[in-house]
Amino acid sequence: MKKILVLGSGCRNCETTARLIEETARELGVDIDLQKITDVAEIMRYGVMSTPGVVVDGQVVHAGGVPDRQAIEGWLAA
Repeated sequence: MKKILVLGSGCRNCETTARLIEETARELGVDIDLQKITDVAEIMRYGVMSTPGVVVDGQVVHAGGVPDRQAIEGWLAA
């Protein structure tokens, strides 16, 4: 199971990112534990300056803007 964090204030892009990750994981049959992190101090601990940020298994893989489906598939396959 992959642990995925979506870092952001809960804005539209953050919600879209979380939804895309959930949909892609379901389509690929990958089990994930998805959490949304809105606490600014916790987001800063990851060094993310632009949201939404995405952390997969403890590693920042994306920051700023909604990721494309191909990128998400790559994170889930790794």
